[in-house]
Amino acid sequence: MLATLIHAARDIRVEEVPDPALSTGGDAIVRVVAACVCGSDLWSYRGITPTDEPQRIGHEFVGIVEAVGSEVENVQAGDFVIAPFYVCDGTCANCRNGVSTSCLNGGWWGTDDRVGGFADGGQGERVRVPLADGTLVVVPGPVADDEIPGLLTLSDVMGTGHHAAVSAGVSPGEAVAVVGDGAVGLCAIIAAKRLGATTIIAMSRHPQRQALARAFGATHIVEERGDAGVEAVRALTGGIGADRVLECVGTKESMDQALRSTRPGGMVGYVGVPNGGPVLPIQRMFGRNVGVNGGVAPVRGYIEELLPDVRSGAIKPGLVFDLELPLSEAAEAYAAMDERRATKVLLRP
Repeated sequence: MLATLIHAARDIRVEEVPDPALSTGGDAIVRVVAACVCGSDLWSYRGITPTDEPQRIGHEFVGIVEAVGSEVENVQAGDFVIAPFYVCDGTCANCRNGVSTSCLNGGWWGTDDRVGGFADGGQGERVRVPLADGTLVVVPGPVADDEIPGLLTLSDVMGTGHHAAVSAGVSPGEAVAVVGDGAVGLCAIIAAKRLGATTIIAMSRHPQRQALARAFGATHIVEERGDAGVEAVRALTGGIGADRVLECVGTKESMDQALRSTRPGGMVGYVGVPNGGPVLPIQRMFGRNVGVNGGVAPVRGYIEELLPDVRSGAIKPGLVFDLELPLSEAAEAYAAMDERRATKVLLRP
């Protein structure tokens, strides 16, 4: 079968790899219907996260179950399923505490899964899913083709944007600023509106993303950065800053922007993967009573909550996909996102 591998910085190849096989009794084989490229994949693509040897890549996909192990109870062949960007059992103490990304028995796509060896990357024709009962979410059928982009966002970006809003404690009537206009930031706007925010400030310099931010619920756009950006947010929020700021980038600059755009007593919800060296100025936070909460988003726990709104059209996160390519053109998908020619790329095997 075909799958995407990263060989080195800016070296993405679609190659023949062995078909996956059941190995533990608790796993499943899923035929991928759609996968995508994540902003966090670009850290490896750009060489910020080194690649020592060729490896499978990709961690967001939806598909149809083809086979299950003898111990699997919650999914069966023929089910349409959403796979979150990690593997989890759903039963350990951390999963029960709502932090399934820290599952004691789970792992990450493309790495050893601790319960049967290598877990496939998500950008391929088929994937072996360890801990299938805990990891996969069944979508009741039938599933229409035009639903697939929205369902695919639940594997990562919609749940991650939602986690930023939940972590910040967004409540009805509040003012929210969103730092970052990638797919996660745009989904964070959806989440903020869904949770009742009435002033939503999108920090964006990209015209197409600005338009999408407004379609998702942003009431204001701020193009400025640094001191000017902070002043622009304050000018829109009675001179004090936003009640909640959602940090969706993961750099030193984006975290600084978020913290300084938050009002005294407010909260930053952060979900940007911190490969850009963000730091926390504890003295300033202490003096202004600004809190920080967030981390890697436990999206598996949000899928069932968000799924009805996605399927009904109440929210439309699938619009973040502005380019669709065949799996064979995965290298172009990465280049388009790296060069900001696309917000998020959907891949069809």
